[in-house]
Amino acid sequence: MAATESKLMVFACLGPDWAPCGQLVMTEEGPNVLASSFAYGLHYLRRPDALEVDPVSLGIGAREQVLGKRLLPAHGLPLFGGIRDAAPDSWGRRVIEAKLKVPANSLPESQYLLHAGSDRVGALDVRETIHDGPTQGNSAPHALEYLMDAAERIEDGLPIPAHLEAIFMDGTALGGARPKACVRDEHGVLWLAKFSSRRDSFDVPAIECAALRLAAAAGLTVPPVEVRNLGARKVMLIRRFDRYWGAPGQMPGAEDDLMATRPGHGRAEHRLAFVSGLTLVGCDETESRTKAYTDLAQATRSHCHPGVIRADNAELFKRMVYNILVSNDDDHLRNHAFIWDPRLAGWRLSPLYDVLPRASHATERFLHLSVGPQGRLATLDNALEAHEMFTLSRGAACKMMAEVWRVVREWKVYFEGFGVAAAEIDKTAPAFRHIDDVSTPALRKLLSRRLPEWGC
Repeated sequence: MAATESKLMVFACLGPDWAPCGQLVMTEEGPNVLASSFAYGLHYLRRPDALEVDPVSLGIGAREQVLGKRLLPAHGLPLFGGIRDAAPDSWGRRVIEAKLKVPANSLPESQYLLHAGSDRVGALDVRETIHDGPTQGNSAPHALEYLMDAAERIEDGLPIPAHLEAIFMDGTALGGARPKACVRDEHGVLWLAKFSSRRDSFDVPAIECAALRLAAAAGLTVPPVEVRNLGARKVMLIRRFDRYWGAPGQMPGAEDDLMATRPGHGRAEHRLAFVSGLTLVGCDETESRTKAYTDLAQATRSHCHPGVIRADNAELFKRMVYNILVSNDDDHLRNHAFIWDPRLAGWRLSPLYDVLPRASHATERFLHLSVGPQGRLATLDNALEAHEMFTLSRGAACKMMAEVWRVVREWKVYFEGFGVAAAEIDKTAPAFRHIDDVSTPALRKLLSRRLPEWGC
């Protein structure tokens, strides 16, 4: 198969408006990307509000160094991480393939990028030419029942009838393997709807929602989430944290809560730039399992705003501890992300998402990312040994562990309060670790000293 070259225009959403930011050239052979390059537009780089497409490979801190230059992906990668994050992942690809009636994974990457639509995650869009306008998303709320029916037909490889074709607008840009779609509520706020699947062996929407709400109770940063019943089926809704609303041309103040803003009173929808942990660490997806939480901590120090580095690294450490205690081993680098905060004019850790406890009866358990000197082994002792890489003292790390455990040990009480059925709690119970199973007596003694009221 002969290699082909595609030239695409990348746009960035600056405030409520789109601006062409540069040209992407991709060399492809069938579905494989062989190489790519990118050149920023001169007019774009002169804008004081210009966003960088990729902070690792396409940073614009020193704009004179990128003016008029064609840039290549860092670390020998075939495609820029920031562009890859704007492409659909597993589920979005299935939706595009169903729309175009082609086999799975048969399209060139450039086609997946073009068909993802303008409502994709983050603040980028990819179009064929500079003259093309955005692909308009659906501003009106769609019935979740219709979107779920369409998602089930795509899962089963069935054609989509005309009355269910909204899924082709609302589901094409999304990642992950589970069926999902973007929906707007009655206020116009954008949410991600994650549907149950007939293949599920437990109530995934209820358990994921409860796990995120439990994480929030443990002090982690979590977007608003809820579960809705659709007859005998369920859907979890998670607020899109890459959107906020503000007055046109006006940046939010430092005291504003971006997650609390809503449409109305002349406010326009704004987008926050988004990159995955995979992009910030600067590696390929196949390398994710060889990376560690400490790599994310180092990437935070290298690329995030100085004012949030300490807090973000502390949050990363607590997320690692939480994942150990709830056996969330789907913590790969795509399930960590960073957003551009306009209040800081810099990158920061995004809210937590995609947390699903995995029931297991194994004595030894492992996360996807390495935890500490003992690799991926999911124990608190292993995590504690990495504390310095998160800019934490040993004492501060112990206190954080104790604070997370104080909440997680009561997980059943929380789950019952969140409305999770008793049968589903029983199915999930083997995922949750007792402190005795993930720490040595010496560490438990240290933890109890840091938080005397906690106890062991």
